[in-house]
Amino acid sequence: MGHGRSPQCGGLARRPRGWRAGGAEGVNAPGPPPPLPVPPPAAGKWKVAAGARPGLRSRPPRPRPRPPSPSRGAQSCDPRAPLRRRPGPGRHVSVEENRLQECVPVPGPAGGRNGIPAQSDSQPVSAGTPPPTLEPQKAQKPSGHLVNPNSFWKNPKDAVAPTPMASRGPQTWDINITNCSVNVNLTHQPWFQGLEPHFRQFLSYRHCRYFPMLLNHPEKCHGDVYLLVVVKSVITQHDRREAIRQTWGREQETVGRGRGAVRTLFLLGTASKQEERAHYQQLLAYEDRLYGDILQWDFLDSFFNLTLKEIHFLKWFDIYCPKVHFIFKGDDDVFVNPPNLLEFLADRQPQEDLFVGDVLQHARPIRKKDNKYYIPGVLYSKASYPPYAGGGGFLMAGSLARRLHHACDTLELYPIDDVFLGMCLEVLGVQPTAHEGFKTFGISRNRNSRMNKEPCFFRSMLVVHKLLPAELLAMWGLVHGNLTCSRKLQVL
Repeated sequence: MGHGRSPQCGGLARRPRGWRAGGAEGVNAPGPPPPLPVPPPAAGKWKVAAGARPGLRSRPPRPRPRPPSPSRGAQSCDPRAPLRRRPGPGRHVSVEENRLQECVPVPGPAGGRNGIPAQSDSQPVSAGTPPPTLEPQKAQKPSGHLVNPNSFWKNPKDAVAPTPMASRGPQTWDINITNCSVNVNLTHQPWFQGLEPHFRQFLSYRHCRYFPMLLNHPEKCHGDVYLLVVVKSVITQHDRREAIRQTWGREQETVGRGRGAVRTLFLLGTASKQEERAHYQQLLAYEDRLYGDILQWDFLDSFFNLTLKEIHFLKWFDIYCPKVHFIFKGDDDVFVNPPNLLEFLADRQPQEDLFVGDVLQHARPIRKKDNKYYIPGVLYSKASYPPYAGGGGFLMAGSLARRLHHACDTLELYPIDDVFLGMCLEVLGVQPTAHEGFKTFGISRNRNSRMNKEPCFFRSMLVVHKLLPAELLAMWGLVHGNLTCSRKLQVL
């Protein structure tokens, strides 16, 4: 069968005329009526075929090959047939992707096409039904392109053009069911039993990476969007979202110089307490009807699940935002100065490997169990983390965000979200850039310092952490009021 086609997939083998189904299943379908007897031709003569043009002759008919008998349990390639194979733990595969994986033939070792392994209980293609036309297989995820850190601010015309692909991946969010079960391979390990309960829970479900969407707004990326402002929030903190909408989260249709619009989105999971979930979900649905700016996924909002929020947004952005130039991503308790962000981006290009924030170098994992950021040695054994930007707020180019999505998919989830993004950047060979205008630990690390309350400092910054809603509204009013400062800090 070096040059043949599989009788199971990728186009059915040609059936000889007059073939009747039969074999192991004992199917006796009536065949066509036998041909009328024809006198044999004279020896050494060619017979003129009926209906042939004059002067053309045909050879005597050769014996017809006997059709192979279908074996029991042979797989059908009808994409309408039910599939029985289940994805592995945490592997969420769309129905269409699963069917394509089952039914598309693969090259054989001799250059031909192998049949797909038989699958029991599948429905055969009905007689007389033409084989269905399968959609082309989705493009494979591109591997992370290693970037030279020394060429961080490279000229966009010197950048290497990306390799064209057949398709851009899924066009909609393709996770529709939650299929997440505990990883039983870990539960009996001695080292696992010695961990704290929240780490045992995290590791038991770490393989569960993607969940269905509850609220979606792909229209936020329609048109010419220059800056997408993305805010991590939780369902109970409506007051913080409202303060941001009134201040630095206001949307703009254009930011001048023909640079497009500024749009805002909030990223949420579900309420962590079961008894409050239905009530808060109704309130959130009403809030979303008013503003239309919430992306929500069906996983619990918790500290360790902030990493889930990161990878879900990157996947969402890769699907729905092919033309967005830049992203600002931050927490819901920060002060942001949009004019300073836009001034900083004025001479940047969306093709750059731009990832700017309050960067931590050579940070060490915290081993004190009473600390919020404690990490046991079995979870991360290295002496220090790769460089990463504090999660309070950072700027990122849209092209880098799309590559970052695929890089993150190659790593195991880590319970600290900003450290995890640093690990993903390390996969791509991209170094985050530190900027003095990002103060994710306050203008002064001394919380009692007067600098943390001085509006003249806030006016010169890009991002400052941390402010509660009332403090944010008050500081916004001071910074954008009739404020007179003795001098202006030059941080841009």
